[in-house]
Order: sequence, then C-alpha cells, then structure tokens
Amino acid sequence: MSEVAIYTEYLEDGYPDWHPAPESFEGMLQLFIYREIPGDSYRTLETYQEIAEPFGLDHIPDESVLSRTWRTRFDDGVREYVTVAAHSVVKEIHDYGPTTPAVRPREEVTDPKPESSEDDGNDEPGALEFSDEQIHRTTRLARDYGFDGFDSDRAQNASYEDTQFFELQTFMGMVGCGTAQGAARFQFRRGEEYGPHGDTHLRAVKQFEPEALIEGFDQASDRLLSAIASEASFRRPVTAAIDITTIPYYGDVEEMPMVSGMQGEEERAFKFATLSIVGENIPLVLALEPIRESSAWDRNPPNQVHRVVRRLVQRAKEHVPVETVLCDREFDSKNVYQTLSNLGVNYLVPTRINSTEREAIETMETNGQAVAVESASVHVESGSHSMQFLYVPSTNGEATTVFTTNIRVGPKEAESFCRRYSRRWQIENEYNSLKYDFLAKTSSKDYRVRLFYFVFAVLLYNIWRLTDFLLKAGVDGEIDYAPVLTAGECAELITSALIPPD
Repeated sequence: MSEVAIYTEYLEDGYPDWHPAPESFEGMLQLFIYREIPGDSYRTLETYQEIAEPFGLDHIPDESVLSRTWRTRFDDGVREYVTVAAHSVVKEIHDYGPTTPAVRPREEVTDPKPESSEDDGNDEPGALEFSDEQIHRTTRLARDYGFDGFDSDRAQNASYEDTQFFELQTFMGMVGCGTAQGAARFQFRRGEEYGPHGDTHLRAVKQFEPEALIEGFDQASDRLLSAIASEASFRRPVTAAIDITTIPYYGDVEEMPMVSGMQGEEERAFKFATLSIVGENIPLVLALEPIRESSAWDRNPPNQVHRVVRRLVQRAKEHVPVETVLCDREFDSKNVYQTLSNLGVNYLVPTRINSTEREAIETMETNGQAVAVESASVHVESGSHSMQFLYVPSTNGEATTVFTTNIRVGPKEAESFCRRYSRRWQIENEYNSLKYDFLAKTSSKDYRVRLFYFVFAVLLYNIWRLTDFLLKAGVDGEIDYAPVLTAGECAELITSALIPPD
C-alpha cells in the first residue's frame, strides 16, 4: 500500500495565538481529515474519545466546537485541503486495500453531487446552507435590534459608544473571563483605542440602574419582536414557560440582600426568574425578574413568588398574546394559580406530592387506574376559580406525576394533555447557553454589575435566536428547532466580524 504524505506548513490557523481555543490546530486538522474518510457526523465523532490521544488532543470536542472550527477557524484553503487529503486516502484504500468497511464508498469522493457540501457541520438530510455574507448581515441586523433597546444615558461626548461596551461584554461571555482580563484581551484583539479598559467598563455598567435595566430589556424585547411582527405564529396566543435559574455566589453575604440561600447550608446564589416562549415558536425570553428572598443576613420580607409571576406575565403580554403558562414545582402555590387565573391565562403546573396526593395514588393503584382526574377549587384573598388535579404516569412510567390546571380535561385526555409540559425542555438548553456561552464572569459584590451581566446574557441569547429565525425565514418548507449557528459562533460574530469597513 502506498503512503499519502500530509504537508501542513503552508496552512494558516484562523485563530490568533491569544485565542482561548485549547485544541491544537494540527490536531484538529488531522481530526477533520479522519472524519472525512468515513464521512461521520459531528455527533458520531464526539463519541470516539479514544482517538483523541493519537491526534494530540486531550479529548474530542463537542458538536458546537467542531462546527465552529470548520466554519470559523478553518478558511476556504484549509477546508479544501481537508477534503482533498481525506478523499486521496479514500481512493488509495479502495485502489490498493486493505478492505475497510468504515471507509466511505469510492464513488462518494469521485462523483460528488452538484452543489453539495460537507462543510456546513449539519449531517442531517435537507440541512440548510447560508453564505458568510448572509450570516454576517443577519447577525448584524439582529444585534442592532437588540442593542438599540439599551441606553446608558452617558454623555454624548463620551469616549466610547454603548455598542463598544456591549461588544466587550459579549467577548467576556464568549471567552469566560472577568472584566480586567477580558478588557485587556479585547483591546489586543480590536485595538487599544477601540475597546474600553476594565474599570471604564465597570463604571459604564453601573450607569444602568436595576429598574432602568429591566425596562431596557423590555424595550429590546419589543424591538426584537418587531423584526418578526409579520410572522403569523406570533399573532396567535403562545405557550410560555416560567422558571428560576441560579448564579452561584461565593463571597461574604453581609450587606448582600439579593443573595439567596440554597438547599445546601453553605450554598449561596443570585436568583432570576424568566418567562420564555416555548413550543413551535422561536424560543425567545420575553421577560425576566430578579428574585429577592428573605435570608438570615438581611431584612427582606418573605418572597411572594406569585407577584414575580404577575410581573413576568404582564410584561410578556405587552409583547405577545399568552394562552398557557407552564411552571415548575417551585411555583406550586394557590396564590400562583389564582394570579394566573386573574391574568386570563391557562396554567399547567406539577405539584408536590403530599399526604393527600399519596392517598389518591394509593387508591388508583388499588383500583388498577393509570390516570385520574380530581376536580377542586382555589379560594384565596385575590379571588377563586375552579381547577383540577391530573394524576398521570411519569415520563419513565415508574411512578405517578400530579399536575394542576385550570383547563377542563377528562381522564381520556389527561395524559396527552400533560405531555405538553415536556415543551419546557427548551428551558434547560436556554439556561445552558446563557451560562456557558453568553454570561461573563465577575466577582463583583455590586448588584448592578451582577444584574447587568445576567440581563445582557439573556439579550445575547435572544439575538442569537432572532438571527437563526431571520436566516430561516426565507426558507420554504418545515424548519427544525436546531439553530443554523451555534451560540458560540453567534457571540464570536458579534464581537469580531460585524463592524462594516470605513
């Protein structure tokens, strides 16, 4: 068998030396050549962790890193090199052996399909392809819709525009570092005169008072939705999900009224509630609300979560009609149920299993029932309404889950009705993107900084999702949930590739 030589000295790494990517350029190059030989998907390649060592890698990166490497780190010349090198190996194997079932058929590399490409990182049938120009233009449009909703009210003759602070904030979230280091690295990337210093950035962030920041986010949400106002699905009532996420805090808690205790005795965190669109629509976060709880180190009144729910739904309804709200067990409260009923929306909430629910489940088991519906009513100071308890099999089928709803549902429809609660899985992906792709690190004890960082991360998430929607809007046929760009790719574009030339 003849050998195929690989020469890499004339290939350029698309990432500069200071880029935080931990994977070596040569190792990733070899990995992509390897991938092209059998034609594996990124998802499949990620499972081959045993091949990392031969390529000089600590591990095989996940799908998003692989996709970003192909699209951003490798230029056209490198991508062509990978394809030609891999296809040469395929031809050598088929011509001279040995027979290897894993190698793709020879005709796939000698008779390529017209206009086809392996470089989009999406191996599913019917994958969407967009030019770099389309992606850059659309991301810039979405960014402008989001950023223009914020205004720090700084002087007109300030040294830096708000957009420059926003780009720095995006960069810090992308590379996962604090303000001082992030500002220094950003200046190195964009030029010392372009980006502000870390202390200047923090001073600008503190110009956003908490109440004004929430109002700014609402304005940004309104602008983002205006970009898709003609979309019919947003003129119909939507399903929304309310959840609470936590950002760990490790400092002193004295004089920190917005820090809350967690289940662990020593665990502390900032808490934020969000309301997001779920289901078939574009998954945007429409409203957010800081959580202020009573803790041993402050004089906060006990948290009344139904008031948080009221503010979230009221703000969301200013943007879109809301039909149904899905909440997790943290919102299992008669006051929450009545608040949602008073707001004229339906709700579906899983309840905690107490003695009454246990007795009902035991009766179901005795009677051989898998599903049961129990009518009830809520009576609190703010009003009353009829509701139901729905007893249905859990998703793993090994137990019974209990939901509450103000919708009339019969035993025959109860199980299928409760399946709509699974739409909340999008929230988990949402929070992962917020925390690991868009949320910058900080050790600041100033709550204005903490709140700004979280709100801005949510804004970036919305910009990412709007970019994806706008790219797909002109495509005929069914559009799947998977985004065209990864969250990291979108953040990188916002910080480096969207400034038009002078």
